Amino acid sequence: MKKILFGLAAVVLLFACQRKLKNNQVKFITTAGNIIVELSDETPQHRDNFLKLAREGKYDSLLFHRVIENFMIQTGDPNSKEAQAGEELGRGELGYTTPEEIQYPKLYHKKGALAAARKGDNVNVKKASSGTQFYIVQGEIYTDKELDQVEKQMNKMMVDGIFYQIREEYSDSATALQLAKDETGLLALQTTIKEKTFEAFQKQGALKIPIEIREVYKTIGGSPFLDNSYTVFGEVIDGLDVVEKISLVKVDDRKRPLEDVRILKVEVFEQ
Repeated sequence: MKKILFGLAAVVLLFACQRKLKNNQVKFITTAGNIIVELSDETPQHRDNFLKLAREGKYDSLLFHRVIENFMIQTGDPNSKEAQAGEELGRGELGYTTPEEIQYPKLYHKKGALAAARKGDNVNVKKASSGTQFYIVQGEIYTDKELDQVEKQMNKMMVDGIFYQIREEYSDSATALQLAKDETGLLALQTTIKEKTFEAFQKQGALKIPIEIREVYKTIGGSPFLDNSYTVFGEVIDGLDVVEKISLVKVDDRKRPLEDVRILKVEVFEQ
């Protein structure tokens, strides 16, 4: 009887130690350990796209193909499933993008943040996210002085983004002037674009990192220079130690781990 009771107690203890998933939570079972993330309702398109791909098994067997210590770990390249050792990865997609849902400062790049990868502003003025690739922030701790520099960088990125948007609006005019070899007209157009960029930036106002977010970056850490530029759509709620472990693996010149770190399966909570 005691053996039976001991067996039941062990089973109860086992289930008590296993964290049950709830709504909007998914578990990554990886070769380095398990990571549980919670998806945000503030970013419904990213949430729903991620859950759809996870349920379809699109992330199963994929590699963490880009790992940068004190920054982030990235995965989601469908080409990584059967990639050979040393093969360049990071360009694989599923043929679509997800519209940006940047919710800064509500969602930001603190340690453990889950965010969507994307192409740069110069070719992606609307900041649309990759349909499949994402990263988890490991980051580092910042000082106030360093965060002041980050603010300047964030504002420069915002100005650049505005510039690219306005330049695209005038792309047909620029092409016509180039074909007509109208250098005077091109110079005038460049001046117009710069002036409109400045006006738009002045209207939006310079970004400031809120005090409460500064405290997080000064104590817990993260990658603040990505804020307001990439869509954060969730965060790690269990398994940050696994993120740390993956971030420390040895990598090649392209930041691909020398020894594969693979997502074995993604489990989604189902009611």
